[in-house]
Amino acid sequence: MLRLLTRCYLEIPPQMQTQIEALSVEQLETLGEALLDFSRLEEVEQWLQNLT
Repeated sequence: MLRLLTRCYLEIPPQMQTQIEALSVEQLETLGEALLDFSRLEEVEQWLQNLT
């Protein structure tokens, strides 16, 4: 997932990387599907915030 995000957005903030590394397999699959609808890195950040 980090490779995909880096490819889409070039640089992923360290805090976001840590959050993504802590996701379960199911959450990573859901994020992978959601990634197709995102156009900005801020949308990924908002998705991660909505998990908690």
